[in-house]
Amino acid sequence: MELTLLGTGAPAGLPRPDCPCAACASALGEEARAATALLVDGTLLLDLTPGAAFAAARSGHSLGGVRQVLLSHPHDGPALEVPAGLPQPGRVPDGRELALLTGHRVRAVPMDAPGTGYAVTGPAGQRLLYLPPGAAPAGLDENGDAFHMVLLDVVGRPDALARLRAAGAVDPTTDVIAVHLDHDVPLGAELRRRLAAAGARAVPDGTTLDVGVYEDVPDVPRRTLVLGGARSGKSVEAERRMETFADVLYVATGGTRGGDSEWAQRVSAHRERRPGSWRTVETCDLVPLLAEKGPPLLVDCLSLWLTDAMDTVNAWDDAEWSGGGERALRARVEELVSAVRTTHRTLVAVSNEVGSGIVPATASGRRYRDELGRLNAAFAGECEHVLLVVAGQALTLRG
Repeated sequence: MELTLLGTGAPAGLPRPDCPCAACASALGEEARAATALLVDGTLLLDLTPGAAFAAARSGHSLGGVRQVLLSHPHDGPALEVPAGLPQPGRVPDGRELALLTGHRVRAVPMDAPGTGYAVTGPAGQRLLYLPPGAAPAGLDENGDAFHMVLLDVVGRPDALARLRAAGAVDPTTDVIAVHLDHDVPLGAELRRRLAAAGARAVPDGTTLDVGVYEDVPDVPRRTLVLGGARSGKSVEAERRMETFADVLYVATGGTRGGDSEWAQRVSAHRERRPGSWRTVETCDLVPLLAEKGPPLLVDCLSLWLTDAMDTVNAWDDAEWSGGGERALRARVEELVSAVRTTHRTLVAVSNEVGSGIVPATASGRRYRDELGRLNAAFAGECEHVLLVVAGQALTLRG
């Protein structure tokens, strides 16, 4: 089954008309995107957009063989202009299946927002799923088999990908293509980086893909360390890397700190950002969690884990430190790093980067800074991806 993406952008296109934002200003050449429309085997058109005939011609195709036009989402604005020779656009009622004379079968998948998703099965059995912008499946009546290809709003609705993974509709072999791309994410390298972390990719307008043929699909990184200073956006970055998974265990190492209202506000802000399907556990006992099989782990953060570990060995007392505390802490760090090395779980951990600022005025402060630097370096050594977040921008150090 051959699929040509006549457009891959949001309904308003990219750049948006009269929008002065940085993303729109840089949407040039291959980064410019028309509204998403898909041509399947030259016979089925999913979403009719302005200029579809010209887009098809630019990609070396024609709309002359199209026998069915289906709309996936409400098309606001002026009435759609149907090019001569094309059938009138329609929709398939949710849950119903449409059989085409060409051997294609199209089943309508209900959404949690206005619009309809379409599961298309080709004559040879290849299967693709196309979701409208800003929508996620409201119910999947699948037999457990993953689709060969899925096209959806990965940036705008990452939870849609999470639902598909949880239902078995997306597995590591599924080619996940991001469409309906808007100006919410800087284009180019930053967009590719964010999509790769979700196991997805984007392609230019006019690209033709063979559904079911092996592609070099990005692998979701299994171990990632996110570093950054205070309020740098490191926790947001870490959470973003997990939002395409429905079942995530969020490991909070900071505890509740009873009586500290400012800390309670910080904890509350973090909780409100997390998807409702995530579970939270407050603990510094990370080694058993890493040894277990289970859903992805998000650990926030190693800095507070180290504080707890140093408290345990009384590292703040010079006599205790020299009398065995230092050796005990090294052993705990080595145990943690070894657990990271051998874990089979997907892991994203957050830590503070504190070695670039003012040298602490106290011996205990310098000790903590030094030990955190050692911990970060050892932990990073076991991770496929290491990021440094500065002013909300993630810089890739490894991966």
